[in-house]
Amino acid sequence: MLKAIFKFLLASTLIVSGLAVGTTIFAAKGVDKLGDELEDKIYN
Repeated sequence: MLKAIFKFLLASTLIVSGLAVGTTIFAAKGVDKLGDELEDKIYN
């Protein structure tokens, strides 16, 4: 019983961590793109 709960918690942690990392990377790319567009507007 305890082993099953531990496996479930481990799997849940890995899934949530993966989603958090993926979301962070996606957001960073979006911010980088917006920064590039702003830079183009300022200097061109």
